Amino acid sequence: MLALVKHIAKWSVLLCLSAAALLWGAGHPEPAAASAGGSHAAPAASGGAMADKEQLYAARKALYEQMSAATGIPWFRYAAIDQYERTIAKKKTAAADSAPSGRLTAIAVPAPVWAGPLNPDQEDKNPKSISFFSGFGRDGSGDGLADPENDIDALYSMAAHLRKYGDAPSDFSIGVWEYYHNGRAAQRVGQFAKLYEHFGRLNLTGSAFPLPVGNSYAYRSTWGSGRSWGGARIHEGTDLFAPHGMTVRSTCFGIVETKGWNRYGGWRVGIRDIDNRYHYYAHLSGYEKSLSRGDIVTPGQTVGWVGSSGYGSPGTQGKFPPHLHYGIYRDRGITEWAFDPYPLLKQWENQERRSLRKHKR
Repeated sequence: MLALVKHIAKWSVLLCLSAAALLWGAGHPEPAAASAGGSHAAPAASGGAMADKEQLYAARKALYEQMSAATGIPWFRYAAIDQYERTIAKKKTAAADSAPSGRLTAIAVPAPVWAGPLNPDQEDKNPKSISFFSGFGRDGSGDGLADPENDIDALYSMAAHLRKYGDAPSDFSIGVWEYYHNGRAAQRVGQFAKLYEHFGRLNLTGSAFPLPVGNSYAYRSTWGSGRSWGGARIHEGTDLFAPHGMTVRSTCFGIVETKGWNRYGGWRVGIRDIDNRYHYYAHLSGYEKSLSRGDIVTPGQTVGWVGSSGYGSPGTQGKFPPHLHYGIYRDRGITEWAFDPYPLLKQWENQERRSLRKHKR
C-alpha cells in the first residue's frame, strides 16, 4: 500500500509539472479538450486491495485527462487503447492492476516500431534519430528522451499517430487499425472507448448471476462434454436448466456485440466486457425488445428469457428442455478461446446470495 501511494504521488507531481506543457512548451500548440465524464458514481471501495485499485484507477485517469488537455484527444480513447493492451498482455507487469514495473499504463510498443524498423539501434531513445528512421517514439515529457517505458512518452507518441487521421470516431478507428493492422483490435478499442465515455470512469468491475437467484434452476459443470448435433464437438459452456420464460440477465458491464439466430444456439446474445471477455447467452425464447447491437448493458440488466431455441433453421424450438447455455470466451488479440464458466457462475451466485441475505437483515 505504501509503495502504491508513493508511486501515485510521484506521478501526480510529474503530471502537474509536465503534462500541461507537453505540446505548448515543446512548441506543438494544440487546442485543449474537455474530458468526458458521466454521472455514474464508481462502486465504493472496501478493504485494502479495493482501496489500492481505486487509487490506481484514479492515478491512471488523471494521467489520461492531463494528456487529453495537452493533445485534444479524449481521455477515454487513451483509456481504451491502454485497456486493450492490458487484456492482450502475455506477462503481468504493467498489464496487471498494480504497478510493479513503475508504470501506470500497459502500452508496449515493439522496438522496431518505436525506434524504426531500419534503425541499427533498436533501443534508441534519441527523438531525432528515431524520427530519421521513421520511428513511432516521441518525447512527450520534455526530458530529451523518447523512452517507451515512460508513460507520458508512450501516450504522447500514440497521440502523434492518432492525430494524423482526424478527430471523429471513424478517424480514431482508422488510426487504431493502422497501428495494430487488426480489424478485431480496432473493434475492441472502439467498444472500450464507448464504455468509458458512457460511464465516465475506469472501474467497470461488477457482476451478476445470469438468472434471478433462487431455487427454480439447476446447473452443474458440463464443460467439455460431447455434442453431436451438427458434427462432433465439445460443449463450450454451462447449461442452466430453468423454467421457460425466466429472465436472463447481463453478468457484466459491457456492450452488445451480437444478437440474432445461430443454428446451434438459437436466439442468442453476445456481450463484450471491459476485460475483453465475450459472454454468450444461447437458446433464448426472446430478447428484451429495446436491446440492440452496440447497446451498453449493466450487471443484472434483462437481456432476454430462457427458451429452447436452436438446432435448426430460424425459429426452431423444443428440441431439448428449456435452459440457458452460458459461455465465456477470452480474446488475446490474435486468438479467442472458450474457458469453463462454471467457477465464475458459482462465485457470482454465492456473492448475490450473500448480498440478498445481508439486505434481508
